[in-house]
Amino acid sequence: MFNSLSDRLTATFKNLRGKGRLTEADVDATVREIRRALLDADVAVPVVREFTGRVRERALGAEVSAALNPGQQIVKIVNEELVEILGGETRRIRLAKSGPTIIMLAGLQGAGKTTLAGKLSKYLKAQGHSPLLVACDLQRPNAVTQLQVVGKRAGVPVFAPHPGATSTELEHPAGDPVSVARAGVEEARRTLHDVVIVDTAGRTGVDAEMMEQARQIRRAIVPNEVLFVVDAMIGQDAVNTAMAFDEGVNFTGIVLSKLDGDARGGAALSVSSVTGKPVMFASTGEGLDDFELFHPDRMASRILDLGDVLTLIEQAEKSWDKDEAARMAKKFADQEDFTLDDFLAQMQQIRNMGSMKKMLMMMPGAQNIRQQLEQFDEREIDRVEAIVRSMTPHERVAPKIINGSRRARIARGSGVHVSEVNGLLERFAQAQKMMKKMAAGGGMPGMPGMPGMGGGGARKGAKSAPKKKARSGNPAKAAQELKDAQARRAEGAKALPTGAAFGQQGGDFDPSQLNLPKGFDKFLGGGK
Repeated sequence: MFNSLSDRLTATFKNLRGKGRLTEADVDATVREIRRALLDADVAVPVVREFTGRVRERALGAEVSAALNPGQQIVKIVNEELVEILGGETRRIRLAKSGPTIIMLAGLQGAGKTTLAGKLSKYLKAQGHSPLLVACDLQRPNAVTQLQVVGKRAGVPVFAPHPGATSTELEHPAGDPVSVARAGVEEARRTLHDVVIVDTAGRTGVDAEMMEQARQIRRAIVPNEVLFVVDAMIGQDAVNTAMAFDEGVNFTGIVLSKLDGDARGGAALSVSSVTGKPVMFASTGEGLDDFELFHPDRMASRILDLGDVLTLIEQAEKSWDKDEAARMAKKFADQEDFTLDDFLAQMQQIRNMGSMKKMLMMMPGAQNIRQQLEQFDEREIDRVEAIVRSMTPHERVAPKIINGSRRARIARGSGVHVSEVNGLLERFAQAQKMMKKMAAGGGMPGMPGMPGMGGGGARKGAKSAPKKKARSGNPAKAAQELKDAQARRAEGAKALPTGAAFGQQGGDFDPSQLNLPKGFDKFLGGGK
């Protein structure tokens, strides 16, 4: 969603690189570009005015003039101010001290309240809570049925004593939303559910009847949290809608839905600043797992293309199989061969982490290769897995026995060309050699031994390594030797490799920071 804004801000900061001192004209030009970028992203005008005012004041202050790198100091200031307008700090749900925690959802029709109710319930269930969904949207046709379907997918029970509207008829269906909400809370107490999530009705626009109904539900159930669900794609109108709901139901937190859309995303930067209420959660996709706690500092880093490695690590820790990781660590410590069976297991680990595109876009500098990442075909992983699964158990352990006829059989079984089988086997052989060197402690060519691999292998590799050649006494020759040595070292730390899976190399992106299973970039990248 923030791609356009991120591109504009990144381009603006590039103009500051290498400057030892910033003049007032430099600062004014930078602030002017930031203002244009924010306005183009549909950020509310009062928010833009206040934001750029603070940035300019700080940029002309002592913290920039005394800095060794003024350009980086400006980026730091913009990052801190972005964090501030996004809410300042992470805000979690306040749980009730006794009885069930009651969470009421409010917002316009189409903002995604019902789907978000399922996402939130699944999120809380994973944290050890026992949520109950209450269907109080009796106006929208089939809203109750939709909540029941979402609740079933999330594995959470739904309290729905009334079916609600089942057609587009204008007359109101039987059932009072306020009574349903009150009965839902009592049902949660009776059945010992510790969280109640109340899904309320919305309209295509703010009206007095909807707001009065929401106020009555709020008074009847006295919720611990009232979450305002706002569509991040509605632009400038998000501010007016948020102010109307804040006045009507006095919500306590904001949830941004459809944050994966291609709109300009100004709502995310406006609503919290205007209302003074924190953004608590973000919906980042259509799946029930595409839901995350909102961290203002991490979102600001994503907007400025500084990456979000902490979220990436959390996703990896949540989905990574610790037993499998321990098995692989022991295998490398014992210097056993890395087989295609091991690769298949590691591939499953990667799958569990979710979309490769989303993970890679969280890396610092990923905006530089966004076009290549957008062209990345997630189905390439399926094809590679199909090739490996088309091999016999013996072939996976000893791929050297795979001759021409076997390759043709594997290609037919996996539905690919023989050339793709050849490419995978070739890359596997290269990765296997690399694994052996790393397990022995020798590391990559031109790189030190990997820590924690093979105990004293690093020292052993150091003894057998040739002595370092003395540098020439000729200054020009010595400079050339140093340049050649640096080029050789860079060979072992190439950026994203080229190939059908990940696209072309580019930018400051370094996939080694991902901590993917060893050799995974070799398998899918096709680099040599």
